[in-house]
Amino acid sequence: MTTEQLYKELNYVNHSREKRLFYANLMQDNPELVPRLLDILFRVDDKISPRAAWVFEFMCNHNIETIVPYLDVFTEHMHKVKIESAVRPVAKICEFLVTAYTSKTDNIIKTNLTQTHIERIIETCFDYMINDVKVAPKAYSMTTLFMFGNSMDWVHPELVRILQDDFSKQSAAYKARARHILKKIKRKQK
Repeated sequence: MTTEQLYKELNYVNHSREKRLFYANLMQDNPELVPRLLDILFRVDDKISPRAAWVFEFMCNHNIETIVPYLDVFTEHMHKVKIESAVRPVAKICEFLVTAYTSKTDNIIKTNLTQTHIERIIETCFDYMINDVKVAPKAYSMTTLFMFGNSMDWVHPELVRILQDDFSKQSAAYKARARHILKKIKRKQK
């Protein structure tokens, strides 16, 4: 399947679990298609880009290790994604990555996620926190930054500052997640 054939196929992807699962399985069964999916995902002004993001998120949620060969490409370009419905899955994938990376069990993410990848993820998550994006990407970013901040001492102070500065201007959902993260950071400081 060529990139343009995949592009046409993505027209059939919607928010239904059934469609996203079908295309995520297609990617896992045909890993040669994943670079093409990422190519479409990073066409950041294209209305099909979010559909590629949904499929990629679903694929990563099913098995985060499938992202390993694409960590360089994903982390290098993820900051370019601007369409709101594509930003949410990108932020969620960052949360999947940090969860695997900080897991107590050994996994392939721990050995393949480099300092460069981590720095790119942190930078993108901070961008989501300070820019005008919806609550979901901010919430995923809070969690990602909190978890990376457990091993990088400069992250928590920056995150606390942003959460406190933005608290009064944000939605109830943002405030709930922010309170939760701030409590966790405070407990770690004791």
